[in-house]
Amino acid sequence: MKILISGATGLVGTALSNRLQQSGHTAIQLRRGDAGGEPQWNPEAGSVELGNMNGIDAVVHLAGENIVAGRWTAARKDRIRNSRTRGTQLLSEALAESQHKPAVLISASAVGFYGDRGDETLTEASPAGSGYLSEVCQGWEDATRPAEEAGIRTVHARIGIVLSRNGGALKKMLGPFKMGAGGILGDGKQMMSWVTIGDVVSMLIFAIESTSLREAVNFVSPAAVSNREFTKALGCVLHRPTVAPMPAFAARLLFGEMADALLLSGAKVVPGKLQDAGYQFQHSTIEEGLRAVL
Repeated sequence: MKILISGATGLVGTALSNRLQQSGHTAIQLRRGDAGGEPQWNPEAGSVELGNMNGIDAVVHLAGENIVAGRWTAARKDRIRNSRTRGTQLLSEALAESQHKPAVLISASAVGFYGDRGDETLTEASPAGSGYLSEVCQGWEDATRPAEEAGIRTVHARIGIVLSRNGGALKKMLGPFKMGAGGILGDGKQMMSWVTIGDVVSMLIFAIESTSLREAVNFVSPAAVSNREFTKALGCVLHRPTVAPMPAFAARLLFGEMADALLLSGAKVVPGKLQDAGYQFQHSTIEEGLRAVL
């Protein structure tokens, strides 16, 4: 297969590109700026040049502003939203107008779609939640409509917390936990819907190949855990104590609005469509997943 990937240098994009190449497939990066005749785009300027799409089997769209790179100022929130909605709209319109359309577009979304839902079990059929992240995810998914209306099978990959030692939330946690300064966040009851980097890459490839999958698909493990359970498992894997909790007020002082949206809220999301389609999970428990990536 030939797969065109946006965000190919990010955490998931790098892992996906490597896996595809190791399996004998061709991963083509959608580059920014002048790519010397290769597919290129500039989402901020509203320009995209896909070139001859003949032979491209699928497009995996992962590009978007890093949501944890800094405090959420009004300007930063606008960049996060626009990088997802405008970029996705731009790419979807270009694919819809292409003479040689790919069979499938896998467009990243996130479990933030569901908002803060306590311990309610959430499937792909569950309604959207409320709050900034949920609104961003709804706009993100809606932006694929041109591709869908052009007959391209479209999957909204609602990705959970990706566990990897090379980046993302887990990498940020490792320093404090290794020093014995890790602990629960807030009351520790918030649910964490997670997925290992190995599984999320396998899920993306599975979604490309499984023609029955379309629209929203939850890219999570089948066993969401509370923050307290996650903290205990990470301490066990690292052989470190986890007795240094971060109270909610301290998290808000450090991270502002982002603390409530990402650290102190949660959702218990289940991968119903993947399970029904026969996907075989590599890591089904949090301790197994943490040991695999660490």
